[in-house]
Amino acid sequence: MKYSAKQLVLIALLFMTTGMLLELYLLGHYEDNYQLIPLFGIAIALIISVVLNFRASKMIQNLFKLVLILISLSGIYGVYLHLQANFEFEKEIHPTLNNSSLFLESISGALPTIAPLSLIVLALIGYTYLILINQKEK
Repeated sequence: MKYSAKQLVLIALLFMTTGMLLELYLLGHYEDNYQLIPLFGIAIALIISVVLNFRASKMIQNLFKLVLILISLSGIYGVYLHLQANFEFEKEIHPTLNNSSLFLESISGALPTIAPLSLIVLALIGYTYLILINQKEK
């Protein structure tokens, strides 16, 4: 069975969004409003990517682009929130450390600081899917 590049990217996008939603749910990443941001963004991206598979109108494509941009920004914001929470925790544990040492400790703290950047990878896969949809139309 032979798959096109568009089909493979769609499969990757569907697996990534479903996997990320499941992982965030199992981690209990819904305890406050800020933690709901990636859940809603990923869920909307999942729904729109399925809709795009059946109807790739310009309006839906533009909506998907907007969602991908928001997902990317939420990934950057997530890094900030994780780093801030780790920094505050490390400051309580090690009150005598200077800020640079606290920062280094915060990067490898209890919350995975770099994990939210996976939202940028998700957005790049989504954007690749949009490119492949538009290539087929030409």
